[in-house]
Amino acid sequence: MNPVWLMRMARWVRHPPSPARVKLVVGVVLVCFVIFGVEYVWGWPDALTVQKIRP
Repeated sequence: MNPVWLMRMARWVRHPPSPARVKLVVGVVLVCFVIFGVEYVWGWPDALTVQKIRP
């Protein structure tokens, strides 16, 4: 582990992020999981699939 990361973790412990920032990060992660789940269950739409063009 890089010492810079240890200093960053120490700063986060002393000055934790605001509750609004935590909610924002959790919201973004949840949206990513929802998109992944929808794609996993129903798959990628054929209309958005790139097709090769022959030269």
